[in-house]
Amino acid sequence: MRISDQKKEKISEQILAHLFSISPQSAFTSYIAQEIARDEEFIKKLLLELKSKNLIVEIKKNAEGVDYSRRSRWKLTNQVYQAYKDKQ
Repeated sequence: MRISDQKKEKISEQILAHLFSISPQSAFTSYIAQEIARDEEFIKKLLLELKSKNLIVEIKKNAEGVDYSRRSRWKLTNQVYQAYKDKQ
């Protein structure tokens, strides 16, 4: 089944709103997918699109600086966070 671009944009907006609500923390892909109630692979695809638009940042290391082997955390860029904050 194909999802329209308009629906993808709305889901992307939900992702950004969720990341803003937990900011400055970051969230794993699986946690975002659970909160948005969507498939992890679909959410990962949208997250990578948002990353290419410089709206979010991918974090591939844990607190000790060790690389994750299969996971990624995500958070808003500072510019996007400020834009959301100014709109509140």
